Amino acid sequence: MDDIDRAIINNLQGGLPVCERPYQEAARRLGIDEDEMLARLQRMLENGTLTRIGPLFQIERMGGAFTLAALSAPREDYERIAAIVNAMPEVAHNYERTHALNMWFVVAAETPDGIAAAIERIERDTGCKVYNFPKSREYFIELKLSV
Repeated sequence: MDDIDRAIINNLQGGLPVCERPYQEAARRLGIDEDEMLARLQRMLENGTLTRIGPLFQIERMGGAFTLAALSAPREDYERIAAIVNAMPEVAHNYERTHALNMWFVVAAETPDGIAAAIERIERDTGCKVYNFPKSREYFIELKLSV
């Protein structure tokens, strides 16, 4: 990653300009052209520096729901269970923890009822009890990482 890549990441964390050509405008602000901006973003996505570029939505305002969930996967079966969980279209991301509940993941659904249905499928397909930890209060913390 060079200085231009760092500048792209640091500047885009504040959002894309709202205009007809947002990447062109963002590139102009950094002194590069749109083609270079798009090529660099594509390269960073392909090499894993970035995992996604996109907006964050308050899904509840659109009628949807999400929750934090966890399960206890036996060490010897962890990879198989992770593959099942990760294959679920409702699972946004999954991460391992050193804890009795060693697999944590976010479940998102188009409706609140979709959360329960997804959790039931995960339990059925993995044989593991899923613990649902819905948010009780929302906080806005604007986290921006300097690279």
